[in-house]
Amino acid sequence: MKNLMRNWTKWSAVVALVVVMIPAAGLAQGRRLHYRNGINEREHDQQQRIRQGIRSGELTRIEAARLEREQARIRLAEARARRSGGEFTPRERARIQHELNQSNRHIYRQKHDRQDR
Repeated sequence: MKNLMRNWTKWSAVVALVVVMIPAAGLAQGRRLHYRNGINEREHDQQQRIRQGIRSGELTRIEAARLEREQARIRLAEARARRSGGEFTPRERARIQHELNQSNRHIYRQKHDRQDR
């Protein structure tokens, strides 16, 4: 009986350790930024959001023009990065993603700033 209890304790300790380690391993991997959508898809989505804002009247002509120029600058930076070596370096990809993040915030703020056309 004592042996059975010892084995059960060992196994329960191992199971508890595994249960704690699996989520911890997932959290450690989650620290890197993984974007669900690629750069081109994010650019397309943001362009659609701008068009929708124009149609709904959430964006004024000036706001829309400013956001469109920002999108054009991002596309230009992407084209420049692709020309430099054919493929993005991790640093170039991070820079473009950062610009897309900023642009995303700008679109949101302009659409929700209570200005209508």
